[in-house]
Amino acid sequence: MDGHIAQITIANPPANTWTYESLSELKSLVEALNINKAVYALVITGEGDKFFSAGADLNVFADGDKGVASDMARVFGAAFETLRDFRGVSIAAINGYAMGGGLEVALACDIRICEEQAQMALPEAKVGLLPCAGGTQNLSWLVGEGWAKRMILCGERIKSDVALKIGLVEEVVAKGEALNAAMKLAEQTAEQSPTSITACKSLIQAGRSGNINAALPLEREMFVGLFDSKDQKEGVNAFLQKRKPVWLNE
Repeated sequence: MDGHIAQITIANPPANTWTYESLSELKSLVEALNINKAVYALVITGEGDKFFSAGADLNVFADGDKGVASDMARVFGAAFETLRDFRGVSIAAINGYAMGGGLEVALACDIRICEEQAQMALPEAKVGLLPCAGGTQNLSWLVGEGWAKRMILCGERIKSDVALKIGLVEEVVAKGEALNAAMKLAEQTAEQSPTSITACKSLIQAGRSGNINAALPLEREMFVGLFDSKDQKEGVNAFLQKRKPVWLNE
């Protein structure tokens, strides 16, 4: 913890691969952070200077056991969907290779910052698999169908400059600077009402499952709903009194 920011590090050398246990732990951790009203943002990065995460360890799938595949698919989905639904701001600090489930965890975040040497791919089809933790959906939503098909169907690996150009990441920084940049951005959330952030985030993401005509009435409804919160009163009065607000996340 750093103030109102939770920092999560994927630490499973040499490639920071995901395991059943670490995925379960990620889900539990994000659920705990959701309950902690002092947490406004989370930043997730990888240990070391080469890998953000290489995704799943393929040794798990080597014997073709469908039961193992089902368990892993379920826990991957549960972990990353819980991260997607985190009530605050989530930022991926991509410090190296982000492959397969390593890219999918970044896709589950709200914002992605990558280092200039980072490379990203969803190479599952090269080994007879497919992205099963939101990759086909979240990537298509972010970069469009054409680039999603290039990456998934053609196995194209994307470097940082192309990732920025197509909207896969929002910022590219020098090697070793992703975490600092992500933390700096996360610090800005302390100036925002956490209750407003939660409402705005849910509205932005509502467009993925509906249409604008359905979301617009909900936008107005949630605006009025904020007037039940203490943060709304604090925010308006702090502005009128020319002072910094003290957020309660209530």
